Amino acid sequence: MRSRRTWCAVLCVMFVLAIMPVARAAVTVGPGDTGENVKKIQRRLIQYDYMDGTADGVYGEKTRQAVIKFQKKYGLTADGVVGPATAAKLGVSLSGSVTASSTSSSGGYSSSDVTLLARLVYAEARGEPYKGQVAVAAVVLNRVRSSEFPNTIAGVIYQKNAFSCVSDGQINLTPNAESKRAAQDALGGWDPSGGSLYYYNPNTASDSWIFSRTTVTVIGNHCFAV
Repeated sequence: MRSRRTWCAVLCVMFVLAIMPVARAAVTVGPGDTGENVKKIQRRLIQYDYMDGTADGVYGEKTRQAVIKFQKKYGLTADGVVGPATAAKLGVSLSGSVTASSTSSSGGYSSSDVTLLARLVYAEARGEPYKGQVAVAAVVLNRVRSSEFPNTIAGVIYQKNAFSCVSDGQINLTPNAESKRAAQDALGGWDPSGGSLYYYNPNTASDSWIFSRTTVTVIGNHCFAV
């Protein structure tokens, strides 16, 4: 009798596990991504006259600007990243959902967020001490959490005049392994900047305003400030 009850219990557990939906994080597509999802987005943008040219499957600056234009038109968060709301408005279905566990080490951020952050680190801080590279990534994340700035990584990085690497095109350079690791460490919670919202090189900064900010720490060539 005990054996029979045990088998019933096992079968019940197996049934529950079989019908439980797999926890999934919403797919987001943004700068630096490539592939079929990007092509789907580009085709819609071209169809709706937000973008010209062909769907090449590369999410570059041209695609980002077209997405922002579309998002503004429909009252969506204009961060240049295609998440569930923007995808629904475009009428595209994004494939390749990832399980929630695969994003947990990056604080719930998407792969496109991680890649973009690594590109920012490479463009802004390559050649700096590793700790300084992590600190640059941490500043971006601190801004995401601050009410004074956009609440997404893409929104912070592409905010007008926020980072010189965006205006000079270096944001599009391919990050190296060290930059990727620095981005991951910052996403994992390491903040060598001490909560800073700004950083600058005192030898090259041309805006006098930045010198009025309170310095928290200095790492390599960068002053980190609030």
